Amino acid sequence: MSKQDDSHHGSDAGASPFATDLATIRERARQHIEKGAITDSYTADREVVIRLLNEALATELVCVLRYKRHYFMASGLMADSIKAEFLEHAREEEEHGDMLAERIVQLGGEPDFNPDILSKRAHAEYVEGTDLRDMVKEDLVAERIAIDSYRQIINYIGDKDTTTKRILESILAQEEEHADELSDMLDGWTGS
Repeated sequence: MSKQDDSHHGSDAGASPFATDLATIRERARQHIEKGAITDSYTADREVVIRLLNEALATELVCVLRYKRHYFMASGLMADSIKAEFLEHAREEEEHGDMLAERIVQLGGEPDFNPDILSKRAHAEYVEGTDLRDMVKEDLVAERIAIDSYRQIINYIGDKDTTTKRILESILAQEEEHADELSDMLDGWTGS
């Protein structure tokens, strides 16, 4: 093994700065193991991140419920294709909620599924809609709210919690896709 290779393993007196950091990382990993994935290098305000994730979770769950209602209540000439989109979006929003709940637990928090406070904590509103076109419009409004909320949370977190940021960015991409699909439905509307 070359001298350069040895420096990556910390066996060389002139070890690279990372080798010294690696020794520190190894030592810190043994401390506070009850914190699980949360190490000293985690620089975000964990309590704030958990609160924001619980708000996002509530938003996703409210959206699941609204999409499910719209799926069952949709009727009319264009209902079949739109119902399929409502159901697909409901399932994807539920997956988002599961991802958020899992991350909350990884951060040492508790996901809040309390139905009494979901709609109070959610960023998007639960609006039933009066007809099929109105349902699509209300779902689009909710997606736009979610998009702006996720962008703000991502900007707040920055690089202080890259795992949460990546999760939120993947959810944001799907919310943008939902908004685009709903916008296309409204643009091509021929019925009421």
